[in-house]
Amino acid sequence: MFKLIRYSSFILLFILLFTSCVPFFNQPLTEQRAEIGAETPGRKTLVGLPEPKEKIVAAVYKFRDQTGQYKPSTTGANWSTAVTQGTTSILLKAIEESGWFIPIEREGLSNLLNERKIIRSSRANYAGQKDGSQLLPPLLFAGLVLEGGVISYDANVLTGGAGLKYFGAGASGQYRQDRVTVYLRAISTSNGRILKTVYTSKMILSQKIDASIFRYVKFKRLLEAETGFTYNEPSEMAVKEAIEKAVESLIIEGVIEGLWDLKNPEDVNSDVIKNYVAEKEDNQGADFFDHLLTPRRHKFGLGFNAGSWLFMGDYSNPEMKFMGGVSMLYDTQSFLQLGINLSRGDFATTQYLQKTFNSLDFTMKYRLSPYKDWTPYILGGFGVVSEQNKSAYTFDLSNSINAQGIYGVGVEFLLNERFGLNFSILNHYIFDDGVDGLNKGKYNDYFWEGKIGLNFYFDKIWDRNKNKKNKKIRKKEK
Repeated sequence: MFKLIRYSSFILLFILLFTSCVPFFNQPLTEQRAEIGAETPGRKTLVGLPEPKEKIVAAVYKFRDQTGQYKPSTTGANWSTAVTQGTTSILLKAIEESGWFIPIEREGLSNLLNERKIIRSSRANYAGQKDGSQLLPPLLFAGLVLEGGVISYDANVLTGGAGLKYFGAGASGQYRQDRVTVYLRAISTSNGRILKTVYTSKMILSQKIDASIFRYVKFKRLLEAETGFTYNEPSEMAVKEAIEKAVESLIIEGVIEGLWDLKNPEDVNSDVIKNYVAEKEDNQGADFFDHLLTPRRHKFGLGFNAGSWLFMGDYSNPEMKFMGGVSMLYDTQSFLQLGINLSRGDFATTQYLQKTFNSLDFTMKYRLSPYKDWTPYILGGFGVVSEQNKSAYTFDLSNSINAQGIYGVGVEFLLNERFGLNFSILNHYIFDDGVDGLNKGKYNDYFWEGKIGLNFYFDKIWDRNKNKKNKKIRKKEK
């Protein structure tokens, strides 16, 4: 009974430490004072833009929520809007902080005009004169009018979660992503021409993690505990970041197309503009979830693998033995990858079996996420397996050859554009029951293979070397 209590306490401690330590030790136990508003990660790029040759007077009449979307709710109707209604103020602050615009008041223009009337009336009544010193300066007129708004708010674009519970103790996690989209356009006040239109989007993350334990540790003694936290990314901050990104895009796009000039023309090659151009190029090959749809691996590759084999034959007490191999890979640059694999290892049991075998197989991988840095995959194929001659130092397939079918799962992590780390678990089903020298039972022999490998993709190097050789040949011919 004491062991059971200790076991339960250990599970509870593990849950508390690894699933909710962050919110558990940062609970707001006291009221907080007012503070300066938080800034978005994109603000640093916005305020770091190159200086303009001359600031542009810009007016914003209306930049509103055009979605009409209400906050999603699972409990009933919710009449709170999903998007903040103060987007005009957010845009005005963004264009002011960019350093490229002189924002002028237009949203509350009627209030401004009324106040100017009051000033003129007061001066006329109490100053007793109407000379030029008492006149108000004229209002600035805008060279640009910025229009647009928040045009889309998509809830539950992506949802999911996972959980595990054992003997009344477990933890689970859920997440949800929403998406907000902003359009912004610049209009010339001289002729009404729309100079440029840009649009940006931002994913909004919400996640929930909880853990609990529910165990009877003794008769009529129940242990129950739970903890967890929920994180909801503020929608106002997401809208703010999307608007700031739109202002940044508008400025850089205008610089590239020559709509406005830089103070220093050489700043067109600055890191901010280069990074934006690279991001825009990547965006052309991305899907709705910002996943790149461009091939991540080169066409050809070479893999080196090491792991273990576990032979399951007619003898009892099988042992795991070391294996190693090499693979030649051909990537279709989509969901499929073909491979030729040559490997060697031992089939062994505790007492009766200790033989070295070679395996040659052809496989096809189907990757579930081929355009990500990591992707799980399923694998299938066929091949042959043959006992290695002890007197031979090379791979020997001269002995009896047995056909085999292969299936399994794995995952590959791309370390960079050339190297990938591969983990897999495979089953080799041999179409013969006498591989171990014993033919008993209803089932054929088979063996499990677990391995880790390093894949090297090299077709770009091959192309580059080929180009270098062609250049040398041309030079010699000249």
